[in-house]
Amino acid sequence: MVFGRSIRARMTIATVVVFGAVLFAWVLMMLLTYPARARADLIDQADEASRHLAMLISRQRFTGPIPPRKGVFLMQVMDREGRVVAANAGLTGRPPLTRARPTEGYSRVQDRVCLPDGCLIVVGMSHPDSVYGPAVAYAALREPFLLRSPFLPLLLSGSAVVLVALLGWGAWYGTGRVLAPVERIRWGLECISAQNLSRRVDVPGTGDEVAQLAVTVNDTLARLEDAVERNRRFVSDASHELRSPIAGLMVRLEAGMENPDAADWQAAFDDAQRLSDIVHDLLLVARLDAGVETDKERLDLGALVEEEVARRPSRLPLTMDVEPGLFVRGSRLRLCRVLTNLLANADRYGDSRVWVSVRGQGDEAVVEVLDDGPGIPVEMRERVFERFTRLDQTRSRDAGGSGLGLPIARDIARAHGGTLEVGDGGPRTRMVLRLPRD
Repeated sequence: MVFGRSIRARMTIATVVVFGAVLFAWVLMMLLTYPARARADLIDQADEASRHLAMLISRQRFTGPIPPRKGVFLMQVMDREGRVVAANAGLTGRPPLTRARPTEGYSRVQDRVCLPDGCLIVVGMSHPDSVYGPAVAYAALREPFLLRSPFLPLLLSGSAVVLVALLGWGAWYGTGRVLAPVERIRWGLECISAQNLSRRVDVPGTGDEVAQLAVTVNDTLARLEDAVERNRRFVSDASHELRSPIAGLMVRLEAGMENPDAADWQAAFDDAQRLSDIVHDLLLVARLDAGVETDKERLDLGALVEEEVARRPSRLPLTMDVEPGLFVRGSRLRLCRVLTNLLANADRYGDSRVWVSVRGQGDEAVVEVLDDGPGIPVEMRERVFERFTRLDQTRSRDAGGSGLGLPIARDIARAHGGTLEVGDGGPRTRMVLRLPRD
């Protein structure tokens, strides 16, 4: 779900930023240009009405109110003395709209008059020889409320904010609808692991590119499942096929060792034993990769460590410090395999002594195995857990193991919900196993 929300958030933010910038640029342009353009339109309309009125008074005298002209309802005619000699119905008996008069050499005058009930755009056109004598015909239009009010910036800005919010919601909702099938595919892939490749993602019934993507993902998963299954069968079959002849070889070699000259037989037996160990390790790796579950029980970890130490012979003296009453839940056989690998490595590479401790640490049980050998370089501490990795050039006590002991031990620890890592031990090697307490 985080994946889908992340893309939705980025797309929504990008949409809001881009269109918000465009919209607010338009609002700024409107605030800068609208008042001037609106007043220019009013002036043109009043100018046309005043010119028409000037033509009318050149041949007729009004006996009643001046009729309106194309939406202009405020008109007056003033004579030379500045008296109102004609007006429309709205200005009958009212004082002159303005005292502005055309200057000498000009026939037109323009003025802006603000009254208690609003502002007017007034345009006057003089006529030197009208029926009223020299006169001026005035036409006026009221300015819209928004032109003289501070609400225009607030209105435009508020409308822009609302539009951006609606656009952001639309982008969030729309991208959510578009990405919902992709999110379902991602969630389906997240639920698929190497231990269960039989699952498939849902194919939406839209028939679009997203549906084709789901089909391609399912085809890829099918091929991957087939390849992994063939690899597992190969490892398992190879292990089983090799175990029988190796067992027969070991029986014959044991019989041959009864001869007085048994040195060659002993070497062959050792090689066969090592080969057998490798095959057993390969079989265990195959089972761990396949996620084969084993029966788990409640185990006293300290007692398990003591039993394992007592069971196996060791080259070096061993010091133990075991805290009693530390219980874990797991497979006895597999946890013993982890302990065997750790103890065998410490005994193989240590110089003079091995230390083993078992203690509780919060909700974890911690097993530490420490040897005083040459240690593991910091840059190699993760590589030792890679399969078939050996450090015999720096830890050359003997020919080394199969290269699967520590990787198997870490896989078992992880299968039990724990960890296995190389701890900080200075010049020594310190292996740290952590398991959840039961």
